[in-house]
This record gives sequence, structure tokens and C-alpha cells, in this order.
Amino acid sequence: MTVANAAVVEPFEIAVSDESLDDLRSRLARTRWPDAVEDAGWDYGTDLEYARELCDYWRGPFDWRAQEEALNALPQYRADIDGLGIHFVHVKGEGPNPIPLVLTHGWPSSFCEMRKVIGPLSNPAAYGGDPADAFDVVAPSLPGYGFSDAPRERGCDTNRIADIWVQLMVDVLGYERFGAQGGDWGAAVNAGLGTRHAERLIGLHYNMLTPPIDEATLTLDERIWWEEVKAYRAQEWGYVQLQSTKPQSLAFGLADSPSGLAAWIIEKWRRWSDCAGDIESVYTKDELLTNIMIYWITNSISSSLRLYFESFGPMTGPPAYSGVDVPTGVAAFNEVNRPPRALCEPHFDLRRFTVMDRGGHFPAMENPDGLIDEVRAFFRPLRT
Repeated sequence: MTVANAAVVEPFEIAVSDESLDDLRSRLARTRWPDAVEDAGWDYGTDLEYARELCDYWRGPFDWRAQEEALNALPQYRADIDGLGIHFVHVKGEGPNPIPLVLTHGWPSSFCEMRKVIGPLSNPAAYGGDPADAFDVVAPSLPGYGFSDAPRERGCDTNRIADIWVQLMVDVLGYERFGAQGGDWGAAVNAGLGTRHAERLIGLHYNMLTPPIDEATLTLDERIWWEEVKAYRAQEWGYVQLQSTKPQSLAFGLADSPSGLAAWIIEKWRRWSDCAGDIESVYTKDELLTNIMIYWITNSISSSLRLYFESFGPMTGPPAYSGVDVPTGVAAFNEVNRPPRALCEPHFDLRRFTVMDRGGHFPAMENPDGLIDEVRAFFRPLRT
């Protein structure tokens, strides 16, 4: 496929070598497990017994070739953008006037999180929906994640990724304007798109939004929420401090040990999901391990961690989410960070805000139907 600016989009297919899979199984078999105190459960981090169970399944029944085939059923491509090879899924919409829509994943996730929503968003009629709600869906891998190249120079933060997404959507794929959806890093990329490229945006949809907080102006209910958020961050944000200050030190262990990588990632999926502590009530082992495998086979954990350093920076705080003059929609899933609508309204052109009854940090996998319905409903009045 070629485009007006003569950039070449190359078809891409995942093809992991047998040698890589043999090496993975060998490393899993030779895992030196840590000890744990009695009845530790998940209080100290990843539960030792669950980590053993998951890695035993990874080494044995888990069928990567079946997952690889399923992922390769999605039309995947790579394009050189600003010196980086960017991997993305691109599915043209089946409907009278599809809206281009870029879906941005977060950490510790990957493009495979979007598998359950790509089909219904691009071809609603095939899933019992209205063809008028169709989207041209683009689901990239963040730079340094999965099958996209890892930046080798400093400064690839979420603002630069927003710039790269505009080049992908406009210069490479030929869309003049487009919509964007995301949570976690996807929310930060949305903010960069809205503040730097508002003229290119039809609308921004978030499944996680973090408005600026002025404690002096909070109502009693807002203050109760904010104190809960601060208590949560004091207990749970050690990973942010580490990954935004010394990501390389952590990467040595995670890049070398598949069990260590799985333990680091799986704890976040359990903690952040709406699963009441039972992660397999929401996901299968195959789903969890397919995401972990993408980090392992591409050796991308180190570059994924660096996005925290580049975007937060030592002691500099998170990216700005405010001052976005683009139609904005929010599907507020069940997360501690979920803000009251009143705190978002002064900073965004807020057109839709829905408190969701099910699903947490990874709604494209946890509650895909709910996310799909919200994305369709938000963009529907913007199609004209």
C-alpha cells in the first residue's frame, strides 16, 4: 500500500521462531522461585502460588501458535514514521460513512487488548449493530511496545506519540480528520492530540480521565473522593516512582526472566481490573499470557518502562490532561481514579460522561460491549 506522500506501508505478520519458544520454555523450567511468608496472598505483590500456576500453564498447555494465528487474522502493517517503525492494525469500516478512529492502549497492555472491539466497531452490522455507526479502526502499538520500534533517543513522550499518530492517520493513511479513544497512556496521548492537533480531531473518547485538582475548591464529596485517590496512590504507585526514575535497573531482571516479567505484569492486571481479586473471573490464562508474550517475544519491557521516565520525568508529575478544546466523551469505568463529572467539565468540551457499572482499567477486554456502545453513542452526533 502506498499513500500520497510516497510512504510505504508494509504488511506485517507475527512469526515467532521455534528457537524463541524453546528458549522460553527452558527459562520457565529453570525458574528460581522466591520465598514468601505464610498466607501472603497478594498483599506483598504477586501471589507465589498463582505465579507458579500461571507459569506452569505458560510452559505447558498454553498454545502460542493458536494465539499467533488469531492475531494474524487482523490486518497488520508497519510504516516508518519519524524514524520509527510503527506497527498497527487497520480495518476499514463497513458502513455508509465510517469515521477514522485510532485506539491507543496503555501499560502493561498491548494492541491485543483491542481484539474484542475492532470487529464490532468496524463492522457493526455483523454484530447486530447499525452500519451507520461504522469506524475505520486503527490500533497501533505504542513506540517501544510490541512490534513497534523502540526509541533510541531521549524525549519520546506522549506528546511526541500524539505527533506520530497524526502522521500515521493523516500522512500515511490519508485521513484529514479522525477520532481517538484511549485510557492509561492512551488518555495521555489523547490529551496530546487535543492540545497540539485539535484541528485534526473529530472527537476524543476516554475510558480514564484525570483532570487537574485544586484542593481548595473541592466540595465535601469531591474531597472524600480525592482523599481516597491519594491513599490509593500512596499504597499502589510505587511502580510509577520506580519506572519514572530508574526504569533501566528494573528492566535487567524483567527482560531476562519470563516468570519475573509475568509476575510484574499480572499483579497490575489483577489490581486494576474489576474482578474482586479473582483475575480469572474476567480473563482466561490464554488472554493474560498472550499479552505477556507480546512483551516477551519482542523484548520490549525495557522500552515500555521508559515511557514513564520520558512522560513523567523525575519529580515532574504527570502529563497535562486539561485545556482540551475538542468534543470529549468519557466512559468512567470502575477505577479509584474515576473522577466526578463536575471536576472534568471546566477543562474539557464534555459532551458525554457515563458512569459504567462493570469493567475496570482494561475495558476493551473486561467489558467490550459497554465500551463499544459508549464509543458509538459519543461519536454518533459528531458524524455530521
